[in-house]
Amino acid sequence: MKKMNRRNMLQATLAAGAVTGISSQAQGADIKRKGNIRHSACSWCFISSGDKWTLDELCVVAKEVGCSSIELLRPAQFATVKKHGLEIAIASNGAPGGFKKGFNNPAYREELLKHTRETIDACAEFKVPTVIGFVGFKYTNADDPKSAVISLDDAEKNCIEGLKQVAGHAEKKGVTVAVEHLNTRDGSHPMKGHPGYQGDDLDWLAKVVRKVGSPNIKILFDIYHVQIMHGDVIRRIGECKDIIAHIHTAGNPGRNELDSNQEIQYQPIMKKLVEVGYKGFVGHEFIPTRNAKEGLKQAVDVCDV
Repeated sequence: MKKMNRRNMLQATLAAGAVTGISSQAQGADIKRKGNIRHSACSWCFISSGDKWTLDELCVVAKEVGCSSIELLRPAQFATVKKHGLEIAIASNGAPGGFKKGFNNPAYREELLKHTRETIDACAEFKVPTVIGFVGFKYTNADDPKSAVISLDDAEKNCIEGLKQVAGHAEKKGVTVAVEHLNTRDGSHPMKGHPGYQGDDLDWLAKVVRKVGSPNIKILFDIYHVQIMHGDVIRRIGECKDIIAHIHTAGNPGRNELDSNQEIQYQPIMKKLVEVGYKGFVGHEFIPTRNAKEGLKQAVDVCDV
């Protein structure tokens, strides 16, 4: 009944603000933030998990708790978010296979380049600054762990070649491709860890990105994944400050709320981002285990330094 009441209230808010995209009641409830950190809500976490909001519902809630962006969207979803007066921090690249089929494997390159370029074009039109990219799984057949393994040297060469082929288009359109570092240690859930992903070493990924040599090819620094694979998060932010395009958060272990049940100290990490002059968004990408709005508000509260 409580869940239904929350949904009914959100639907009423949406109906009341149908013309402007959000009601004056919701605007009045918006929490004012300090402005040092630009907060974003990752769409899949709240649409596929927790209270399973619609995209419109997520926009209303995110704005109320102090987020100025919804992210990891396809171009067809951009207009929905924009009508709520929100930004889109980073787009999905739209390529089939997601994080499995990335720039490390030439077998998927042409399709990946096609989808990434098309998404870059849509991002430029809607003023979305970043599109996500992936290294890919280490297998020659990304769907078959028993297939031959791509060597790390070949993966480096392939990633550099592939990213260079999209870099010029990204530069021309003013959009950045952010290649994500992911953990390979947690195999408990398809979105908590990614055994088989070849870009699980942040130092290796940073080397690849720097060798591409484009200001529009950078990394997605996911604090949750970095903590699992390496730790030493604050020092690593300092080392990578020139190539970080986007930040993600989640509690570890579990990829859940940023609460006292997890180990990452987010406030000093956020202070480090401010110290190094990071101007991008911080995307909250946790899987809710309780009231999703309360969890999202808590994440913004903790990270609002």
